[in-house]
Amino acid sequence: MKLTIVGSGYVGLVSGTCFAEMGNDVWCVDIDEKKIEDLKKGIIPIYEPGLEEMVKRNYNEGRLRFTTNLKEGLDESLFMFIAVGTPPDEDGSADLKHVLGVAREIGQKMEKYCIIVNKSTVPVGTGERVRKAVREELEARNKPELEFDIVSNPEFLKEGDAIEDFMRADRVVVGTDNVRTAELMKELYDPFQRKGNKVLIMDILSSELTKYAANAMLATRISFMNELSMLCESCGADIERVREGIGSDSRIGRSFLFAGVGYGGSCFPKDVKAIIQTMKEHGFDAKVLNAVEEVNKDQRERFVDKVVGHFGEDLSGLTFGVWGLSFKPQTDDMREAPSIDIINNLKARGAVFKVHDPVAMEVAKSVLGNESIEYCANYYDVLRDVDALLLVTEWHQFRRPDFDKMKTLMKNAVIFDGRNQYELRRMEDRGFVYYSIGRAIVK
Repeated sequence: MKLTIVGSGYVGLVSGTCFAEMGNDVWCVDIDEKKIEDLKKGIIPIYEPGLEEMVKRNYNEGRLRFTTNLKEGLDESLFMFIAVGTPPDEDGSADLKHVLGVAREIGQKMEKYCIIVNKSTVPVGTGERVRKAVREELEARNKPELEFDIVSNPEFLKEGDAIEDFMRADRVVVGTDNVRTAELMKELYDPFQRKGNKVLIMDILSSELTKYAANAMLATRISFMNELSMLCESCGADIERVREGIGSDSRIGRSFLFAGVGYGGSCFPKDVKAIIQTMKEHGFDAKVLNAVEEVNKDQRERFVDKVVGHFGEDLSGLTFGVWGLSFKPQTDDMREAPSIDIINNLKARGAVFKVHDPVAMEVAKSVLGNESIEYCANYYDVLRDVDALLLVTEWHQFRRPDFDKMKTLMKNAVIFDGRNQYELRRMEDRGFVYYSIGRAIVK
């Protein structure tokens, strides 16, 4: 099948590449000329395991093409996917100017029937706004007879595991009011459904809300566990044991029950804010989700409080090592990363830093700057003469370090673990002062 993906960012590039991998002819369109030229050369603008190889293979074999000219793809394609950004406005609502801008350009340039598929994360009612924008442009061209359909097809990709999520999706949500269009969408996704049909057909409004609801639910689980971790620390319980206890309940499950320094990234913070704003517009107070946001913000401050509680308010003359800067492992995404708030907060108290992240170093430099921060190529280099180590992102290589080597490098054997990576008894046996989340302090 022939399709065009407008927007070659995270969602657009992964989606387009995976569709091409299944034999479809795909145009990836973006207004950023440098990005398009880089993609033609095999230079990928994001870090995602396996993506670079897949892009190069499909580009070289002619199934994946890149352009800044939307009409090139529009003239050939049945499906027009909109996968542009929807950044939050000041009030937290999603900014739809890019989505509606693409819709208007499609209306200005289309010459035949197409299915316009909204893959961007958008609030309820966006489908009708897209339909209206396209229709207005067609009427302005005196071509109201041209037909098109609107589909909502939200993405559910986890950064760091996006290819697997797309190729073997838990479910594919399709919102449409047209039976014929639903069948065409099923045909498009059929190669990804060899082990059973997981395409869920629903109305457009329900599809749009499903994306926000899913992310808000996952964010709620994280904040619930982080709030519970405070009680564990106060009463002497262990949040890891509690997690095992409730996660074993089949009604609850084990996913997203890890206490830590809070969620970040491009999805959860933005989508929680957006659904709060949508509820407000409909006259509801999002009491639960407002609390989810508050707990997430507080969790970073509580981590800082652990450091201050150990060393005091004035951190002048102290150097802290930091393992992990990206908001989660397997990505270079620094958007809303907990490391930003933690480092800036401690820096304001006089601390300096040595930091390392396996892939996010360059992005981190643009976000955190160079003042009072040394970027180390090796994670053991971070530890030389530091007063403490802060583990902020749970990259795999940090899970089983050489603790004896660590002690010889560090000035003080003190670890603040924001992701509960290590066993309490082992840290005690190794002679570390060890702070974690929702568990006892090892001294």
